[in-house]
Amino acid sequence: MFSVIGLVALIHPSVEEGPLRFGRDVRPILSEHCFECHGPDGAQRQADLRLDVAESFGERRTSGLPLVRPGDVAGSELARRITHASADERMPPADFRHELDAEELSILLRWIEEGAEWEGHWAYQSIQEPSSDTVLAPGTIDAHLRRSWSVAGLEPQPRADRSTLVRRAALDLTGLPPSPEMLERVQGVDFDLAWGELVDELLASPHHAERLAQFWLDLVRYADTVGYHGDQAWRVWPYRDWVIESFEQNMPFDRFTVAQVAGDLLPGSTLEDKVASTYLRLNMVTFEGGSQPKEFLLKYQADRVRNVSGTWLGSTMGCAECHDHKFDPTTTRDFYSLAAFFADIQEQGVYTRFQDGSVPPEMRVPSAEDTARLASFDVRIEEVEARIAGVDLEAERAAWEEGIRSELQGPPADHVWLEDSPPQGARVEGGWRWEDAPDGPQGSRVRLQEGAGIVQHFYHQAPEALVSQEGDRFFLHVWLDPEDPPETVMLQVHSGNWDHRAYWGADLISFGGIGSDQPGHRHEGDLPLPGAWARLEVDGERIGLAAGAVVDGLAFTQFGGRARWGRAGVLTASPGLLAAGASPELGAMVRLPRGERDEEKLRALFADRAPSLAPLRAERDGLVADRSSFDDSIPRTLAVVSGAPRETRIRPRGNWMDDSGPVVQPDVPHFLPGLSPREGRATRLDLARWLVAPDNPLTARVFVNRVWRLFFGYGLSRSVDDSGLQGEAPDHPELLDRLARDFIDSGWDVRALVRSMVTSEAYLARSVARTSVDGLDPENRLFGRQERWRLDGEFVRDLALATSGLLNPEVGGASVKPYQPAGYWRELNFPRRTWQHDQGDSLYRRGMYTFWCRTFLHPTMKAFDAPAREECTARRGQSNTPLQALALLGDPGFVEAARVLAERVLMLDVAGDRERMEELYRIVLARPCTAEELEILLPLVSSQLEHFAANPEEARLLAAAGEAPVAGELDPVHVAAWSGITRTVLNLGEAITRR
Repeated sequence: MFSVIGLVALIHPSVEEGPLRFGRDVRPILSEHCFECHGPDGAQRQADLRLDVAESFGERRTSGLPLVRPGDVAGSELARRITHASADERMPPADFRHELDAEELSILLRWIEEGAEWEGHWAYQSIQEPSSDTVLAPGTIDAHLRRSWSVAGLEPQPRADRSTLVRRAALDLTGLPPSPEMLERVQGVDFDLAWGELVDELLASPHHAERLAQFWLDLVRYADTVGYHGDQAWRVWPYRDWVIESFEQNMPFDRFTVAQVAGDLLPGSTLEDKVASTYLRLNMVTFEGGSQPKEFLLKYQADRVRNVSGTWLGSTMGCAECHDHKFDPTTTRDFYSLAAFFADIQEQGVYTRFQDGSVPPEMRVPSAEDTARLASFDVRIEEVEARIAGVDLEAERAAWEEGIRSELQGPPADHVWLEDSPPQGARVEGGWRWEDAPDGPQGSRVRLQEGAGIVQHFYHQAPEALVSQEGDRFFLHVWLDPEDPPETVMLQVHSGNWDHRAYWGADLISFGGIGSDQPGHRHEGDLPLPGAWARLEVDGERIGLAAGAVVDGLAFTQFGGRARWGRAGVLTASPGLLAAGASPELGAMVRLPRGERDEEKLRALFADRAPSLAPLRAERDGLVADRSSFDDSIPRTLAVVSGAPRETRIRPRGNWMDDSGPVVQPDVPHFLPGLSPREGRATRLDLARWLVAPDNPLTARVFVNRVWRLFFGYGLSRSVDDSGLQGEAPDHPELLDRLARDFIDSGWDVRALVRSMVTSEAYLARSVARTSVDGLDPENRLFGRQERWRLDGEFVRDLALATSGLLNPEVGGASVKPYQPAGYWRELNFPRRTWQHDQGDSLYRRGMYTFWCRTFLHPTMKAFDAPAREECTARRGQSNTPLQALALLGDPGFVEAARVLAERVLMLDVAGDRERMEELYRIVLARPCTAEELEILLPLVSSQLEHFAANPEEARLLAAAGEAPVAGELDPVHVAAWSGITRTVLNLGEAITRR
């Protein structure tokens, strides 16, 4: 591992020539070797000694010596302890994980000798003001780096060739390879002018927004599944679209931040603001039965603390959930005070699995076109309602009222609710089997039910529900097979739930509790005689249905045997009122004199059943149904709803069951600048604005450092995920501060920040290492050359799709499912599910739109080190494994892309195979192939042609790989042979490497 001290000596010769700096040279040593026992964590602190605060260095120890006496090594207890020969007094102790090496020991002693000047941690200090008035000025980066190069005696690399630079910029700024036209445009012209124009074109592309969004989605742990246990799917892709659109519009980063942390709380909050705040719901959630809601509410709150601090502050605050941070000044009070900001978010600790995959609360995200169409539906519905209201119904209503009065004066009559078919629009369950019925009271068709154990047919959610009236009796007709009669029959009535049941026969059906006698399980008598139609009735009140109860379903249940079920309904005093869905009060209202009743209410009831209005009602109901269907088709996403904040306590040792800790109010870490003055409890909006306040020393530094890594391979501080005391100090602190201050002063202009980096000479440098440079700066900490790195998994796939011509460049939209191995999801349960890849253009969307399953990430993405996104990821791993080559050669998506790329090459208007190979290299690698490469690849073409000519069926299969249309005019043997060549080129390390 490269020595931090050696690096400092390289960049800052003052390490060797003096003087040392505490923050740059000394604190990293103390943090590594001493802070675990003598740092911020009071619970683990030994000897009542802190080495992370200046006050401790002047204290006298038990030896009588001060810990540090500036300029006097022999008179300093620290020097005595780290050089002591006795094992029981030497520090660090012999059994500690680390020991000081000679170089570190020398630095500590020399620092004391030079006067032991103390300074605060670089990341927590105010960002220095720029030395010039020009914000993000051209040449700023190079001016800073040249000073370091000059001091180190380093000659930086010259510019890379133009084709390499175009490919570099296209991949860096869009994640896509350059087009041939883009490569051609910079040849033979003034490069500086052409480069600026090219960069501006790439920055304005929506694909640049996608590239930045991919980086951001890693930070905020965006995924299409909930993470815990069953890892069910949820709907969050509108948030991803918002991120892309924000980068495309170059939304200022401070506005971008506030919208995500508190968009729902902004005055005049827009739909876009509310979608942005979906960020707060991206934490993993659980549906697992038996989980404790209180525990998981605290998990969700802690997750938000970790993610906000990791994403914006570059800080590892998660440690402080259980104890004061061992290295950074973050306390448990800081952790829970930050958690208190999120206590207003209304959510469930344990969610219920809904069939439509919702995780409430949710909101619809209509486009402008969607909103206009909904408004059009509303206008048309209102027009029909007005026409209904304008019809004179007095004569027709008088006749209807007379009929109702006649019913009320006569005996009860049947209202048949089920005959020949279930009520229109009801949800039907149970595999109904209809057959023609013999003559009798059962209707013209009946249902056959048979089987062992509990057998059931039912319907519910009937649009024309019934309103129970006093004295109503529910009835059914049933015929029991004499040769195989059921032992029990049961009628269940749905009114909010199914706990309204009556049964006849043996007590064998468990619904409501065998042996109980209550409305959910009433015994109403013996079984009817088999072989004859019987009518069974039960009083609604006996099964818990009071007058006014809304009934929307019936269930017909038997235990074993064979039975036929016929007509069912309600015996009621007024079938007319029941059919109209009227309440019991309206039945009495009809009998009142005209001056004593609610005429408007009566008219509305009658308008909904008057025969003369049936065509208008049908028109209105059709529009309502169409509107509802369209409304249901509008995308939904997780919503943030703010309410009364839950109490937040410090949880000793992070124990969710321990309520003994003190209550805390929302606040920011005590060692950073505080919130702006306010009245009352601080809110998430206060937190959001604090994150991007000009005096916050972390947010701008952290973001600039991470953006620098995107274009130079490493951050100015290589610890892009930790700006705390365990992270590395920046190699170029003045440059980092200058860029951070300029970023703030530019109005948090992300595009200007990126442009300043990719137009610098440092960015344009060659990435080829030289022996002379390696000797001076083997890890390229001076950025005297560019870096090479393998593309992220999404971009590896994008490159194959783009070069083949298959790429669907559509921006935004729902997540898609490309090819994935069969059975890969076999372990996913609750519910069990299988991966069904998409069809058509959806198969060829960019990799960033691939459905992101946290526990079973797409295997090719995983092979190329894509994170599960369970936590904030500031830097992806970069492995090099055989699985990657296997994926490039065997993933059906790559095989298909190679086949279509082969067709593209074969259809080029060129002279022969040599010219085709040249064009293939330009398409994939943005350069011509070399003579040595041609010597290898041209014979491979011949051997592939020979092989597939001898194996025509194999050629046919390869030439039709994938679902993309096949170029029928091409010979399958040639397509298969050249597919072998294109697979080879796409598998080259150079093809998937940014140089």
